[in-house]
Amino acid sequence: MKLTRQGIENREAWEAIHVDLPRYDIDRINENTRKNPAWVHFGTGNIFRGFLAPIQQKLLNQGLAEQGIVAVKSSDFKIIDQVYTPYDNLSLLVLMEHDGQMKKEVIASISEIIRADCGDSAAWAHLRDVFVNPSLQMVSLTITEKGYGLKQIDGSLLPSVLQEIEGGPRSVRHTMSILTAMLYERFKAGGFPIALVSMDNCSKNGEKLFESVFLIAEKWEEKGFVEKEFLDYLRDENAVAFPWTMIDKITPNPAGEVQRILEELGVEAMNILETNGGSRIAPFVNAEVTEYLVVEEKFPNGRPPLEKAGVIFTDRLTVERTEKMKVGTCLNPLHTALAIFGCLLGFRSIAEEMKDPDLVELIRRIAFDEAMAVVVDPGIIRPQDFVKEVIEVRFPNPFIPDTPQRIATDTSQKIPVRYGKTLEAYLERKDLSIQSLKYIPLVFAAWCRYLMEVDDQGREMKASSDPLLSRLQQHLQGVALGDVEFDREKLRPILSSSSIFGVDLYEAGLAEKTADMFQDMIREKGGVRNTLRKILK
Repeated sequence: MKLTRQGIENREAWEAIHVDLPRYDIDRINENTRKNPAWVHFGTGNIFRGFLAPIQQKLLNQGLAEQGIVAVKSSDFKIIDQVYTPYDNLSLLVLMEHDGQMKKEVIASISEIIRADCGDSAAWAHLRDVFVNPSLQMVSLTITEKGYGLKQIDGSLLPSVLQEIEGGPRSVRHTMSILTAMLYERFKAGGFPIALVSMDNCSKNGEKLFESVFLIAEKWEEKGFVEKEFLDYLRDENAVAFPWTMIDKITPNPAGEVQRILEELGVEAMNILETNGGSRIAPFVNAEVTEYLVVEEKFPNGRPPLEKAGVIFTDRLTVERTEKMKVGTCLNPLHTALAIFGCLLGFRSIAEEMKDPDLVELIRRIAFDEAMAVVVDPGIIRPQDFVKEVIEVRFPNPFIPDTPQRIATDTSQKIPVRYGKTLEAYLERKDLSIQSLKYIPLVFAAWCRYLMEVDDQGREMKASSDPLLSRLQQHLQGVALGDVEFDREKLRPILSSSSIFGVDLYEAGLAEKTADMFQDMIREKGGVRNTLRKILK
């Protein structure tokens, strides 16, 4: 059986292996999407294919939507050639229950995928046609935290962004520049309303998206590329809205075991491949069952009835509280702690780490002893129940083959979101002492130790990609396992960086504690484990 439009016509064969198929006319939906697009999405990875596209499929199956999603890829076009085009934009979703049961479904709600390449005149014109269509209601994004970044650690604009500011809307590569250029086309075509919806794990993600788009637009206006009225359009929430969201679903890299099972069932060409950027991709997506998407109700041109597919719509304050609960307390900081320690201690899966009593106790204490103190109950999800599910059900799921190495990607960009807000809250609250924290500083110390690219047994360990990796590692040059006379000043440029930690750890009174733990970790082989146990006593 082939995962193609022709292949799924043999419904009996797919149903025989318990794979659900779309219950709508795909050709009709694709034609509707071509004529009247409603939803565009930037970011074509697993969270999109394993969560957002299935949400839209639920609506299509119920007859509650008439269009699919237009996916947009702004870089690394290899994924289009490898897992979209050969499979007619279909994907195979495999939901992994914690007891090993698998629910399989062919997802066909991605009607087309467009290369956002200004050097490809036909693709660029097609993207413009989509954006100027009055029917377009929303543009969502899952491009990771770093996808919104326009500045270097010192606050200056990235060279590539400076180049695009000089080149104007017709010469853009960065996703934020592409999006701004397309919004300008929509503005010129009639200033039609639209919602831009970041669905990334960023604190105040809607605000972050607005700031990035507006910065580029403002620079273009200064250079005469766009009119001042375009800035007014972007600032008018009745025209262009930037709702905040909280999204939560673990969609790890494709698993070899899932590939094997699918191929044994007779599904052909389920190969796991690698993009130019090093990401692992496949025509299938394996994901956990648990999922949350909380969205601020702010859509000036209307929206699909996503609440019929489980999305929670609410006000901004509730979204912010839910996001802070998840990103700053109940999941993401725990994930990052497991990622860092998992790499150092030689683990290859998050589920295996959850069999380690030291690591389980560490994330329990981060959540319940330190971070929970500053959480505000959002009212729609109880924080204590959420984190209990994370620790007892979600992370230990052996059928979600997530790796600490994947989670450790871009840690410098994640720390200010996952820990910085907790530190800021401790500084603001008079009833709390930031100096009392010890488990969060332990994670910071372990991350600095991780930057050495040597595991706890002294073996070479390759760090995951991070935009600041080489710069951070320069500060630790000469530091080696077994150093007794460690120069603590080497850590100062790192620990003093408020752009990394959200606060200057020296000013907050946590730097010396962090440096002490780091020094303990480098004394000898096994120092990471010994320090972990020492702090947990």
